[in-house]
Amino acid sequence: MKSITIYGASGHGLVVADIARACGYESVLWIDDGDNMHPSFEEADKTLPIAIGIGNNQLRANIFEKILQANMNLVTLIHPSAVVSRSVVVGQGSVVMPNVVINANTTIGSACILNSSCVIEHENVIGDFVHISPRVALAGNVKVSDFAHIGIGASVKQGITIGENSLIGAGSVVLKNIGSDKIAYGNPCVEKGKQA
Repeated sequence: MKSITIYGASGHGLVVADIARACGYESVLWIDDGDNMHPSFEEADKTLPIAIGIGNNQLRANIFEKILQANMNLVTLIHPSAVVSRSVVVGQGSVVMPNVVINANTTIGSACILNSSCVIEHENVIGDFVHISPRVALAGNVKVSDFAHIGIGASVKQGITIGENSLIGAGSVVLKNIGSDKIAYGNPCVEKGKQA
């Protein structure tokens, strides 16, 4: 029986487990250090493949480092319904959810979440530990820097850069570059404050 461990048993972890099953894993084991019902990381079987089921970008980065230091087999999961160009590079530990489209010559960093039905057009560069929410549409040549989070249903015009650790609000229409550590939202999207 093909088994996998999911680190994180929250709602996001449940979705990652469904993707793992769609990818042929028959048995899912759980690690959640915050819940005594599940084994801790130290007790986990280090020989099994592992995926990260943590939605928060910074926590996911911390778990990513912990897994690498433990020399575990961190897998990338791509749902079978996703359409991914053969020229796309998807980084270690990333999760590509159902009905995602990633077009030619795009690079996806490590431990990213590309959520259901998002569209990533040609020649995008997505940094590490990025979360792109459901139904986001990125036009061509967009750069999304490390730790950025783009909210559900947002649209980003071609050639735009979203700075590191920035948050783009749900439904926003991004027509200008967004700096690092910014909170930005609206149509058109404007910077409203700073991320903590």
